[in-house]
Amino acid sequence: MKKIAIIGDRFMLPEVFRDKIVEACGDGHDIRTVEQPWPDVPMEHGYAVEGMDGLKEYLGKPAEIIRFVGDAEILVTQLAPLSRAMLAELPNLKLVAVSRGGPVNIDMSAARDAGVRVVNTPGRNASAVAEFTIGAILAETRLIRVGHEALRKGEWRGDLYRADRTGRELSEMTVGVVGYGNIGTKVVRLLRAFDTKVVVHDPYVQLSAEDRNAGVEHVSFDELLERSDVVTLHPRVTAETRNMMNAESFAQMKPGAIFVNTARGPLCDYEALYDNLVSGHLSSAMLETFAVEPVPEEWPLLKLPNVTLTPHIAGASIRTVTYAAEMAAEEVRRYIAGLPPVNPC
Repeated sequence: MKKIAIIGDRFMLPEVFRDKIVEACGDGHDIRTVEQPWPDVPMEHGYAVEGMDGLKEYLGKPAEIIRFVGDAEILVTQLAPLSRAMLAELPNLKLVAVSRGGPVNIDMSAARDAGVRVVNTPGRNASAVAEFTIGAILAETRLIRVGHEALRKGEWRGDLYRADRTGRELSEMTVGVVGYGNIGTKVVRLLRAFDTKVVVHDPYVQLSAEDRNAGVEHVSFDELLERSDVVTLHPRVTAETRNMMNAESFAQMKPGAIFVNTARGPLCDYEALYDNLVSGHLSSAMLETFAVEPVPEEWPLLKLPNVTLTPHIAGASIRTVTYAAEMAAEEVRRYIAGLPPVNPC
């Protein structure tokens, strides 16, 4: 029998974690659960809290987390933090399953030093984000936002049927996909169903044979910017990709092009984006993630009429919850069975 602590929240429900673990491992284990109030309260970041340096996007007071985990050997969570000082007070802890794409709430160096195995759930929300991205692109290319906002104001925009103002179909456009990982590959697959011309930039991977045979091209970043009617971002944030969309990048995009970011805010220089939207060089943008969240009420991009914004919800779906819990449960099963992890961090 293993002692398992589950710290869920109002998205990654603790009861879903528990049910999937019981399904995978049987009901002969000592399982305790608690629910955190995210997303009804915001996450914290380690730079703002003493002793939590290096941790990002977490929720929970260290003393309360330590008290709840106690003598558990296994912790399953999405947001609970584990700093070096916290790990020192949890000597029985041997496995941490983090139900997200990256364990940014865990001090990984400290976990290694403490002999704690950390696993995660990469790709848990890839399908959700890919579907959302297609919706974001369509909202801009087919003027869904423009028509909606006009009607909400009592204005009937019949002029949007004019040939010089109406939208374009994806089959007549080139879409540039930056990043060809779990999400980017799914975005490409969905775009192909629209007969879209797709170009991809990712210096670290090759296109699948299926995509190559369908006419998808692997190109340089500069060529992607110059050729694309829509540019959509899907890389991770690294030293190389941070602010990759800056004044120079936006200037390389085609006049009238559309910019979509459903990845991460730090990939983009939002001041440069604002300038290009105001000048008309870019026709519109769809933004789902931001460098600072929640965004300030007076943020200039909130005021522009040619921007669609959503509050970082692309990865939120019921299937994301169940799939992430299934992946975490499988890691717990493998640990108990003495098998190597599927997704070690």
